[in-house]
Amino acid sequence: MNDSRRVRWGVVGVARIATEKVIPALQRSRLCDVVAIASRSQDRAGEAARALGIARAYGSYEALLADPEVEAIYNPLPNHLHVPWSIRALEQGKHVLCEKPIAMSVAEAESLRAARDRTGRKVQEAFMVRTHPQWVAARELVRSGRIGRLESISSFFGYFNEDPANVRQRVEYGGGALLDIGCYPITISRFLFGEEPLRALGLIDRDPRFGIDRLTSALLEFPSGHSIFSCGTQVVPYQRVQILGSRGRIEVEIPFNAPNDRPSRLRVDDGRDLFGGGVEDIRQEVCDQYAIQGDLFSQAILEDCEVPVPLEDAIRNMRVIEAIFRSAASGHSEAIAS
Repeated sequence: MNDSRRVRWGVVGVARIATEKVIPALQRSRLCDVVAIASRSQDRAGEAARALGIARAYGSYEALLADPEVEAIYNPLPNHLHVPWSIRALEQGKHVLCEKPIAMSVAEAESLRAARDRTGRKVQEAFMVRTHPQWVAARELVRSGRIGRLESISSFFGYFNEDPANVRQRVEYGGGALLDIGCYPITISRFLFGEEPLRALGLIDRDPRFGIDRLTSALLEFPSGHSIFSCGTQVVPYQRVQILGSRGRIEVEIPFNAPNDRPSRLRVDDGRDLFGGGVEDIRQEVCDQYAIQGDLFSQAILEDCEVPVPLEDAIRNMRVIEAIFRSAASGHSEAIAS
């Protein structure tokens, strides 16, 4: 591969995740060149382009997708727009990196897979955690037997948001805790166990004003063990993952929003006592998980190879999400289709 060749990216939308995290990371990356941004408002698109040093600004998503120089699209739109605009991008010959969750349902995700297969373009769900060095290291520690046999994963992910104007408060837009952040403990549990869960048991507390799930907890039964997690949108901002084995544990300090300005840290405990006497800190070098994600996706385009996290994986994650919603409604555990 010629390192001088960079993939030309366009961004549909000016969401904060795009303007504050992903676009700056792509601009610092090795294989990405952000050449265009679009909004439904020409003024907003122009303002974002000027602030970020992007050459072209479009007042509609359609205009950006029609730009022949744009090769890949980053889609950070609200959840209900992920599949419709990703399909439009594919049909315009663009590759698509789409924010999580990939879709609102398994059926919708399958329609995206059909569009991918029909167009021959590449699609990936933007789970940047899956390629972050701290998670690659955590999985290697598990596979090496460092903590014995993997038995259980315990996760928490929460933030506080009661803004009625925020799209995360709209059920019809795919708002709520499970779709927004509960998808992270699910994908990481599947990543670490290396297998798919069999059943899910879910509990949901819904906000009476907005109807969204503001607190969701779930138990996932894997062939080899269990994963439990809680996620909330009206709780103290906090996140942590505990990976529990038969002879030790791994704690992931900032598992999902890993900082790009300081090392990330894994704490590996051999379990000799309850006071941390057997804890070893393993630090990862400073990195930007969004830049890594962009480079790996661009590399798949340039080398015409499989993307790091195939769309099929995103569909399997959606199956688990749907099972948790069904379980919360039925009051019983729900099987997860293979």
